[in-house]
Amino acid sequence: MKILRDYSLENYNTFGFPVKAKQFVEVNTEADLKEVLQQVYASEIFLLGGGSNILLTKDLDSTVLFLNLKGKEVTKTSNNEVHVAAAAGENWHEFVNWCLSQGFGGIENLSLIPGNVGTAPIQNIGAYGVELKDVFVSCEALHIQTLKKETFYKKDCQFGYRNSVFKNHLKGQYIITSVKFALTKNNHKLHTGYGAIQNELEVQNIQNPSIQDVAKAVVSIREQKLPNPKEIGNSGSFFKNPIVDKAAFDLLSSKNPAIPFYKITENSYKIPAGWLIDQCGLKGYREGDAGVHKKQALVLVNYGNASGKDILSLSRNIQTQVYKRFEIELEPEVNIIA
Repeated sequence: MKILRDYSLENYNTFGFPVKAKQFVEVNTEADLKEVLQQVYASEIFLLGGGSNILLTKDLDSTVLFLNLKGKEVTKTSNNEVHVAAAAGENWHEFVNWCLSQGFGGIENLSLIPGNVGTAPIQNIGAYGVELKDVFVSCEALHIQTLKKETFYKKDCQFGYRNSVFKNHLKGQYIITSVKFALTKNNHKLHTGYGAIQNELEVQNIQNPSIQDVAKAVVSIREQKLPNPKEIGNSGSFFKNPIVDKAAFDLLSSKNPAIPFYKITENSYKIPAGWLIDQCGLKGYREGDAGVHKKQALVLVNYGNASGKDILSLSRNIQTQVYKRFEIELEPEVNIIA
């Protein structure tokens, strides 16, 4: 195990910002993780996973832990259900593909989401009508100060829209080391009615889709709409889709009859943040090398030489303009380090 000093994180964040870490440690085993935690104060640790959901605006005066724990296994199986455990450092999309190759269903709609398995429960990642909580069984996490490993079940995690207990009162207290999922072996329940999945399947002339077909459709849609971070720096969806109550929705729809929405409950409606930004004329907008992607207004991009502060300034400008137009406050989905 090596501790590197003044180490560039350019290759460890999907925006590609060349910020530096005071110290950088790649952790490949739980034993290494415990050793580092015994040596470094908890307040001086910055945990880094896939680097896909963060906006770094400055150098980090801390010890950056790059969690690279690997491994996946079937822990339980029955006629129609299988439990699969994956280590926190597994790439999420590669894990989805592995499950699909085994014929395991339930996470095909979550294909091509950037990041690692260990950060998925923190964010309760979701796409196209499916959220992580729908297949979540439990996760194992190490307490940063006591080094005690604990198991958190679904009820313990307090999952919400892009939210969990690990983003609230347990924030910074635990490091998730592995996650267990409940997936289907057959009789898969497909979710094709959300977004453009059904249209994509029709384009591909698929009438009775398999879980693999749904995954391919999702990947195709995402590749058409979202830029590849390896080609242009970005963190995927920068803002959460706002949720408003019925009174606010009725007022919005009376002024904007064409507004798209997803009804969640009788009194809550989800509005696509990308549509709100687009209506403000900001799709494709640039401030120097910080910009709004030309195909998907929900994605902020680094065209080459933007800094984290540039992206942050752009995001605040967007928030201001959306609020002036719709009186809706956009909330960042990414973790901003400012």
